[in-house]
Amino acid sequence: MKLLFKSLLVFSILLAFTCQNQKDFTVAQTYEEPQDPAPTPGQNWSAVPTGLQASVTSTDIRFVPSEIPKVAQQNSWSGTAWKGERISAQVVLWSNDSLTEVTTKFSEFKSDSGDILPSDIAKINFVKHVITDEFAEGCGYRKPEDFDASLAADVLDPISSYALKAQQTRPIWVTLDIPSDAKAGTYNSTFTIDIKGQASKTMAFSIGVIDQELPPASDWKFHLDLWQNPYAVARFHDVEPWSEAHFGLLKPLMKRLADAGQKVITVSLNKRPWGGQTYDQFEAMVEWRKKEDGTWSYDYTIFDQWVQMMMDLGIKNQISGYSMVPWGNEFYYFDEAENKDVKIKAAPGTPEYDALWIPFLEQFKAHLEEKGWNTITRIAMDERGPEEMKAMLQLLNEHAPEFGVSFADNHKSYKLYPDALKDMSPAFGHPVDPEDLAYRREKGYISTFYLSCAHEFPNTFTFSPPAESTFIGWYTMAADFDGFLRWAYNSWTENPMQDSRFITWPAGDTSLVYPDNRSSIRFEKLREGIQDAEKIRILREGLEAQGMLDELDHLNQVVAQFNVTSKPDNFEKMLQDAKNQLNILAQKLNK
Repeated sequence: MKLLFKSLLVFSILLAFTCQNQKDFTVAQTYEEPQDPAPTPGQNWSAVPTGLQASVTSTDIRFVPSEIPKVAQQNSWSGTAWKGERISAQVVLWSNDSLTEVTTKFSEFKSDSGDILPSDIAKINFVKHVITDEFAEGCGYRKPEDFDASLAADVLDPISSYALKAQQTRPIWVTLDIPSDAKAGTYNSTFTIDIKGQASKTMAFSIGVIDQELPPASDWKFHLDLWQNPYAVARFHDVEPWSEAHFGLLKPLMKRLADAGQKVITVSLNKRPWGGQTYDQFEAMVEWRKKEDGTWSYDYTIFDQWVQMMMDLGIKNQISGYSMVPWGNEFYYFDEAENKDVKIKAAPGTPEYDALWIPFLEQFKAHLEEKGWNTITRIAMDERGPEEMKAMLQLLNEHAPEFGVSFADNHKSYKLYPDALKDMSPAFGHPVDPEDLAYRREKGYISTFYLSCAHEFPNTFTFSPPAESTFIGWYTMAADFDGFLRWAYNSWTENPMQDSRFITWPAGDTSLVYPDNRSSIRFEKLREGIQDAEKIRILREGLEAQGMLDELDHLNQVVAQFNVTSKPDNFEKMLQDAKNQLNILAQKLNK
């Protein structure tokens, strides 16, 4: 009996150990990536040493699953950060072996003086791939078969374990959020990769925290305007628009945007302000209803809920309402006399246009005054012609001049209407005269620039080199703009987790993030550049205040080299050197 008891005890211990071991290597449930449409040929995977290979590498590299990484293996990483800053790191894994299950974790970050930053300042993401294409001619209708397709590493899947397939490369993206109350010093941590059936691998991570603080994103001066599409979220997740479930999905996705410094709430005042250029059409956030007696009523319920949610998340500088000049000049409302939805065509300057917009502006203005939002609301337009703009502005200035206009301007309209365009954004490559920028800044107007399908460099396509997203912040400061506009934060394609191609523009043009609040390499690198822009602003103010004019002149020279419209040969190194200079100057400023 004792022997049986001992045998059962040993068996139980072994079973418990085995179950624990299995639990440690239970990989996260995630989604399947698309098949690679163009695997890299000629890869000699048999030459890869036995076992999982791993290396720290640059965040400027996109890795292809079928390609053996061409990196010099290293197992240590070091970075420098301000308090309150987010920095990123990348680790790449590859193996010739059969299925390799891995789990990853960070230890606490400890300084030599005994200060500790918790391990959860590091967020681990396995990088997933989507189908992309090529720039080719940029804008225009696209048949997929006419453009080279490939896989692009972009989706950041927030999981810390994964099953790595044989003869496959898999990147890991790490974001490190430095607490604003961290003490200056050098912090060290260990990144551990546990591998089923193999010895664990460890990598040394070191962060030098500078005694300089980046303020919260809500206080950043950089005017970020990425247009949001809440209807894409409802469609992808198959929930009723503006239901409790819809808002539950929107909040984390829009909080990510707020944490990148977003300043503007995108509102569709009427249906389809951009025609049919997105897979998920914009519906009206204000219900327009023409009564049988010819008067109008408006329901602002959705508008109010959407705006309030965004403000609660920290996006509260501006409301941009699209559009008094929509594409095609088409407008929609419910006609009670006809008991149906009606679409009319009404160009600015016509009696039909005036009859539609004068009552709306009067009631909309009263509603905004009641909500306390009247001073931050702009009537927004996208690439409309001068004649339409002139007629629209005449009406707006007569009935609601306090609104002002937000305009993606491809006609230099700011020269025609210097005081009407309170928020103006010309296309990249079309510089604004310095005297016009100075005038606008003196008046408190916003001047940004935008990128579109027409720009091969820089851009945020899924095939664009990651450093181009970071360049955006540097160009903003070098060209003396206030910020950056991009037309689509989340106007997803039909199958955004699989395919970033769209029918009319280069792949990735329609969105910067993914469903279920997944970030992307492009979005994190854009955020990095915006942080750099804020650091430049803070350093300029600090150096001038302390009379460090030589250092200020040096900073301005470093920034000025990014006022370019074509890609420099040593682009990535140029950016890295400039970022290092910001940290060197920050340390000088504190001495």
